[in-house]
Amino acid sequence: MTQALLWETDWASHRHAYGSGEDIPVSLCSLLDEDAEVRSGALATLDMGVLHQGSLYTVTAPAALFVAAILDHPMGLAEHEGHFPWDDGPPRTLRAALLGWLGQVAESAAYGEDPARDRANWEWQPWHQDTRGQRDPDELAALQACRNIRPALYDAVEPFLSSSDPHICETALSAAVPLLCAPALADRIPRAAALLRARLGAMTGRRERAAVARALSLWGMDTSDLLADPDPAVRVCAALGPVRVDRRRALAVLLDALRDPRTTDGWFPEPLYGVDGWFRFTVLRSALDLAASFEEVAPVAITMVAAGHRSIVDHERGPILFRAFSGGYDPTRSLTPAQRALLRAFIETDEATGSIRGNWLWFRAAGLPENPEGIAALL
Repeated sequence: MTQALLWETDWASHRHAYGSGEDIPVSLCSLLDEDAEVRSGALATLDMGVLHQGSLYTVTAPAALFVAAILDHPMGLAEHEGHFPWDDGPPRTLRAALLGWLGQVAESAAYGEDPARDRANWEWQPWHQDTRGQRDPDELAALQACRNIRPALYDAVEPFLSSSDPHICETALSAAVPLLCAPALADRIPRAAALLRARLGAMTGRRERAAVARALSLWGMDTSDLLADPDPAVRVCAALGPVRVDRRRALAVLLDALRDPRTTDGWFPEPLYGVDGWFRFTVLRSALDLAASFEEVAPVAITMVAAGHRSIVDHERGPILFRAFSGGYDPTRSLTPAQRALLRAFIETDEATGSIRGNWLWFRAAGLPENPEGIAALL
């Protein structure tokens, strides 16, 4: 199959980040070279040329099919160092690296596919502009090609969900999650969930068990039983949305984790799939989404604002403010006690942290004064 992919693909007709795709077959074959440095260089080509900063090119789909076809190759067990100067982590197997790369392809292919999910994400970024309609024809063709091959990619990834190697299992999961977000693959989710459930009982590590709980939650599976797991990290991952569990129980789990956010951040030194920045940011976002009203999260949220600092404007204090004034400030209505307490926390921490000046876009989006003096006058 790999030879057929190489010979039957018109590589010169495809493009990557730096030009014609006619040089890509050499890099793909080099992935299986016995020399670790050669393999590392080939991986660098995948990252920098075929999927440059998450961008899809017309060469990405045929290259991804080749990568999927060699996942079970014996050379997949070979280890090598990172292929970038800043990649100073421990050696990893070629198979893990390839699974991780396929996951990135799948994530890029899924971008913009679910308008409802996109709108929910954009609500937390009041300055967001939708630019999906501005893509050029080649970009759209590359996107569609990568979406079309997702069934084949998933078929290659699925066997590794049952791997006894925790790292392989996790990287396979990081590829399977965005692949199964494709509407055409929804019927594969129950089988994938059953495979993970079958392995869950034998898993002992926090990270691998939490990754399974997160995947089940993302796929919309019932994670109620995991809300009572002995490990708080697993409980939280089971409560992250979208969830098919009791809302109040899930919210209570999330708020409990946010009462000690530094400990929560320490659960995963390396981020789990789908988690950007500190883990508490994702936990907070889910809690704000689950809350029926700001009052449900106000005590914890106000404490976080009072303890905040300048570097977490768009991931912590801003979303909290936006949730408290989700419908916008209405000058004809009195502030609620929770809203007043929140604004007071911004005032009291502004001199030390710039909590208002640094959040001015969020204050504007909420229809509030954009400076400490205006907030003080409002109070």
